[in-house]
Amino acid sequence: MKKDIHPSNYRLVVFKDMSNDNMVLTRSCAATKETVVYTDGKEYPVVKLEISNTSHPFFTGKLKLVDTAGRVDKFMSKYKRYAKNNQ
Repeated sequence: MKKDIHPSNYRLVVFKDMSNDNMVLTRSCAATKETVVYTDGKEYPVVKLEISNTSHPFFTGKLKLVDTAGRVDKFMSKYKRYAKNNQ
């Protein structure tokens, strides 16, 4: 294996979801200038995220089918006769 290819500046960093203020403390070498007080009362560097698994519709179960210009209805009407034959 190659030597010295991995960063050596890993430290505890808080990743904060800005849409719902959920915070996760983990080790990272991500560069950041801001800090935040975590739930344990200590101050850590923070990386702000727009979306995470706690706010993404796929993980929260709030996923909706977006019907753009009736495409689903158009598909269903186009292949309606095949659905009747297969049942």
